[in-house]
Amino acid sequence: MSMIANLQYGWTLFVNPIGDKFHWSLAEIQIAFTIFVLTETWLVPIEGYLVDRFGPRPVTLLGGLLVGISWVMNAYADSLLLLYVSAAIGGTGAGAVYGTCVGNALKWFPDRRGFAAGLTAMGFGAGSALTVIPIATMIKSQGYEATFFSFGIFQGAVVFLLALLLAGPPDGFARTVAPQKALLGSRRDFTPAQMALTPVFWVMYLMFVMMAAGGLMATAQLAPIARDFRIADVPVSLVGVTLPALTFALSIDRVLNGVTRPFFGWVSDKLGRENTMGLAFLIEGLGIIALAQYGQSPVAFVILSGLVFFAWGEIYSLFPATCADTFGSRYAAANAGLLYTAKGTASLLVPLTSVLAADRKSHV
Repeated sequence: MSMIANLQYGWTLFVNPIGDKFHWSLAEIQIAFTIFVLTETWLVPIEGYLVDRFGPRPVTLLGGLLVGISWVMNAYADSLLLLYVSAAIGGTGAGAVYGTCVGNALKWFPDRRGFAAGLTAMGFGAGSALTVIPIATMIKSQGYEATFFSFGIFQGAVVFLLALLLAGPPDGFARTVAPQKALLGSRRDFTPAQMALTPVFWVMYLMFVMMAAGGLMATAQLAPIARDFRIADVPVSLVGVTLPALTFALSIDRVLNGVTRPFFGWVSDKLGRENTMGLAFLIEGLGIIALAQYGQSPVAFVILSGLVFFAWGEIYSLFPATCADTFGSRYAAANAGLLYTAKGTASLLVPLTSVLAADRKSHV
């Protein structure tokens, strides 16, 4: 999970260098981000079905190969078409890894689904925290092409090797480990098709789309936002650390985006999924509004972007856990994958934000 995090959360560091080299518009480049998210999410139900049928290992092995190939292709992409194809390959690989790991966690820990899904998803949310500075430094010193190539090989190799250690639980494991808790949410195991026919699934889907949209916009546009505010390279000193505002924000955001997943997952195991969602969603809305209003200050930009990511990342533990609670463990990987496609739907709004930003600039 940590090794696929940069495909999404490190992307913003490459956007401006790519644009400077080829003079493509921001909106054109960000279409690649949308394609990545779409293939990462919309193919997960298929990958989840393969996991439920054949186990997690073969699906993740293939994912590791695709992840490595994608970033190596990015290093040589000299056309938008090639950039888009690479994004599709990377998204497919990342989705195979993500869906497999979260689905497997839901199956192994039926009595602590929120915390288990949150810990697993933390790898994706915080996985890029330690590599933000190395990637940013390498882009400046060696160019974005060499950075894509080196990190692509490294990340793909690690995923491939660790995939050999994955295994799924035996049939009926959930009811053996926690017979009462496992049955509290659902007394039957819904297939993805059966789940899709229930109204509650579509309520959850719409909620997921709305929550995912705000965070994805921040993820893809954080570097351009910092540049528009003219604070990207302004030094910020907090807790004894001094870094450029954008680098500082990206580092803190990745940590908080990871920590929030097991934290709110644990809270939801205690307080209930719906109560926890209400609290986190309110904080997220207020954080986005505050970032737009006060983000011109470098210190406020760092702190408020961190708040946005802290209140956003929890959706990747709360929704999978709620899905398994409601629809059972047997098809947890495929069902969580189908719900996860809401993230792909939300990503369709990301290029729109670039268009709106460009339109606003033209009228200023």
